[in-house]
Amino acid sequence: MKVNINDESSRLKAVVVGTAEHFGGTPTLAEAYDPKSKEHIINGTFPIEEDLTPELQALATVLEKYGVKVYRPEVVQNCNQVFARDIGFVIEDKFIRSNIITDRSKEFAGIEYLTTQIDGGDYIEAPETVKIEGGDVMPWRDKIFIGYSKQEDFNQYVVSRTNEAGVNFIRELFPSKQVHAFELNKSDDDPKENALHLDCCFQPIGEGQAIIHKDGFKNEEDYHYLVDYFGLENIIEIDKEEMYLMFSNVFSINPTTIVSEQGFIRLNSELRARGFTVEEVPFAETAKMEGLLRCSTLPLVRE
Repeated sequence: MKVNINDESSRLKAVVVGTAEHFGGTPTLAEAYDPKSKEHIINGTFPIEEDLTPELQALATVLEKYGVKVYRPEVVQNCNQVFARDIGFVIEDKFIRSNIITDRSKEFAGIEYLTTQIDGGDYIEAPETVKIEGGDVMPWRDKIFIGYSKQEDFNQYVVSRTNEAGVNFIRELFPSKQVHAFELNKSDDDPKENALHLDCCFQPIGEGQAIIHKDGFKNEEDYHYLVDYFGLENIIEIDKEEMYLMFSNVFSINPTTIVSEQGFIRLNSELRARGFTVEEVPFAETAKMEGLLRCSTLPLVRE
């Protein structure tokens, strides 16, 4: 299998969409590893398999409508495999296996039937000291954007998923790319103050536009860098509540077509006003676990 990813919005050809089959049900508070899941566990509103499964199938159906080859993970019993993005990611012709948090280590078994088909030289396992998850990594043409935490925050917060070693690892793997790393604001307890991954507060779309939440970034200059790079007129700003609802976690099928949650009325209207075709799917139950459409997909090939 040949993989190829150079940006976030070129025409999608092949992708893994996560599965909720036998996902293990509601975890205990001690087992939860993000604040939004904790919130829904406490409130008794954590999603159930019967609600998650049709949401993921709706996403797969939309992608297949556009001629995308959709793969699904092999089911690992009692394992949450919804968020396929984090266990591995593709940059150029390389598949990088992530070093994810221990609680999620079983998830990778579900896609090994695919990764074993990738040429050995194009399959890379990150060293143990490198902590990195796909939600923090965004290839964008000659650049790679990465969300991360410096050591103090990485040691303090469970929701810190990518460390400085992860940033340096990507720099060394892709010396021809410009790697821009952004510290993210983290909270283990308040989902409205937590950017779990970079795609929870920022995502490029189209040919040169972006969705962004300023307060997801620990350093204001990082936000201003992105606004200057994309141009203020090409930025869709989202507020804290919209970040919490996962407005930035949409998913591009091609430069003009975006899959979005059906309840994102303001965002979807703004996207259409900017010339995008918006494919709306129900994904509000999945969002309760602090992830949405980008989190649930692992792109393998874009044109």
